[in-house]
Amino acid sequence: MGSTNNTPVVRSTMTFRRYLVLGVVAITAPLGDTFLSLGMKQIGPVSLSHVTSLFAAIGNPHILIGIALLIGFFASYLSSLSWADLTYVLPSAGIGNVIMALLARFWLKEPISPSRWAGIVLITLGVGFVARGPSYTETEPSQTSPATEEGVLQ
Repeated sequence: MGSTNNTPVVRSTMTFRRYLVLGVVAITAPLGDTFLSLGMKQIGPVSLSHVTSLFAAIGNPHILIGIALLIGFFASYLSSLSWADLTYVLPSAGIGNVIMALLARFWLKEPISPSRWAGIVLITLGVGFVARGPSYTETEPSQTSPATEEGVLQ
């Protein structure tokens, strides 16, 4: 009988380029959302019962920039998921919440309550914990003996 070894191997796969991709993830999402918000504030209320107004909104330059930034976010997010665990990428992208709050407060002039700031601080602390851990978990393939393989093949 062969023994199986499915012990997960955790390792860091991070390079400067990969940190840069995570930076793009963290920056493009809040910037894209901020541009969408700015564009929708210019357009005004839109109802789902009038879908044509949603299509008309796409003509707004701020919304187009927001869409382009969110496409960039999605591309870099997909890329990061190809070489890092979801449990590493998603919290790392959570730093975007801080960027979003800063953009909303100082660019869009939106008020942010102390409880929201406290939540942002907690998210930032969580991102710090996650960033210290390994970025990728790999499961080693099963090791089987030749006798076991012969039994499977017959």
